[in-house]
Amino acid sequence: MSILHQIALTLIKNIGPVTAKCLLAHFHNPEAIFAAGEAALMQVEGLEPFRVHEILRTNALSLAAAQLTFLDQHQIEVLFYTDDKYPQRLKDCSDAPVLLYYKGKADLNHPRIVSIVGSRKATPYGLLLCQQLISLLQHYDVLVVSGLAYGIDVAAHRQSLCYKIPTVGVLGHGLDRVYPAAHRQTAGAMLESGGLLTEFPLNTIPEKGNFPKRNRVIAGLADVVVVVEAAVKGGALITAGIADSYHRDVFAFPGRTTDICSQGCNFLIKTNRAGLISQPEDLVYYMGWETAVPVNALVQEPLFNGLSAAEITLVKLLKAAPSGIDELGLKAGIQQHKLVLHLLNLEMKGVLISLPGKIYQLI
Repeated sequence: MSILHQIALTLIKNIGPVTAKCLLAHFHNPEAIFAAGEAALMQVEGLEPFRVHEILRTNALSLAAAQLTFLDQHQIEVLFYTDDKYPQRLKDCSDAPVLLYYKGKADLNHPRIVSIVGSRKATPYGLLLCQQLISLLQHYDVLVVSGLAYGIDVAAHRQSLCYKIPTVGVLGHGLDRVYPAAHRQTAGAMLESGGLLTEFPLNTIPEKGNFPKRNRVIAGLADVVVVVEAAVKGGALITAGIADSYHRDVFAFPGRTTDICSQGCNFLIKTNRAGLISQPEDLVYYMGWETAVPVNALVQEPLFNGLSAAEITLVKLLKAAPSGIDELGLKAGIQQHKLVLHLLNLEMKGVLISLPGKIYQLI
């Protein structure tokens, strides 16, 4: 598939991740979407006329061409959601971005990924907890993810650098800038073994509405989200809520009831939205990392390399015999709209073929 068309698909006005994936499920590749006429686009189930008109009149291809030049010059990778290097944990989330921009060296499919979030107005108590947590995590082969914001976020990144843990910052703007500017030096150091990641194209400024989207990526990338310190309102609680909706493990450090920056953590614990960890060792215990071997470190069948958990389930079902889409959905327990996307991914990866009558067979 053309990287130009992949980028262009995400630049069409009013075409978000869910709609883009529906278009791909129908046309199979971005090039076909841009080549389609009005009649063909109107055949896409659920695609409203105003979105059809946006596709037909867009200048996204020329905008994408301008982006590509900058991306090449600055060694920025484009990760489309069907690529093997695309973070597989995030891919399993229904609203995952179709495309990510990435600069760095860390493996976004690292065996153990911990997202650490918290207040922008971190207290000495929160900063100490952050330091103690990361000091312990250096022994457990993890990748640390956060949002490069003031407070706990940047503390998590800086402590990771101190303990030589790879760390990735998820941004709410394009990779042509660093926000806040005060963290530019930290961001540069992170590129040595970690990286910077965003779904936003170049020239996207850090607007308020971008950060909840950024937070879902922080949540979706990880095995577990740790809220170190947070008030009742703020991005950390949004990230924790999204992580819970993605069925990720969520933990929080408690604090004194009188401390504003701990009230959010206490609320998450009280409402059973986060498990209580009173010391960093609790996280390792609850995650079963004391003696367990990371799942991705186990020897896998070559067929399963680079596949998500849902895709592996489908491959196992198809090993027995070719199956129809309805039968696969029933046995795998996957909703129809998600199943179509998983099957499309497997077809693009050359794992299976589609036969007449919506029958699927392993290659």
